[in-house]
Amino acid sequence: MGINSTEVSYGFGQLGSGYLDDTGALTPPTGKVIVAIQVIVAAKFTTLTADTAQGNDAAFIGTAAQVAGNGANSEAIASGDLFAKGITLYGRWTACTLASGTVVVYYGE
Repeated sequence: MGINSTEVSYGFGQLGSGYLDDTGALTPPTGKVIVAIQVIVAAKFTTLTADTAQGNDAAFIGTAAQVAGNGANSEAIASGDLFAKGITLYGRWTACTLASGTVVVYYGE
């Protein structure tokens, strides 16, 4: 028998999605964050803004300088880094801008 947990659903993209295939900034709806990014066409990120609301205890990869919570020697995503088609990134982000490619983003709380 399965467990119907809204806490799990809200944390894993069950609150909607967005599609980005240009260089405009995608921001999630009010009260939500991006919790997963699925690469449809190989993509490079101009901006991937990690959610810092939880401080350095929970840190997520992004294009800004990494913090202690990312671990020793963790590096920021560079504009030239290419993420292959089929890759899914998990974390918490407040904005996403592509240099190239196509992605589907999934929202959570």
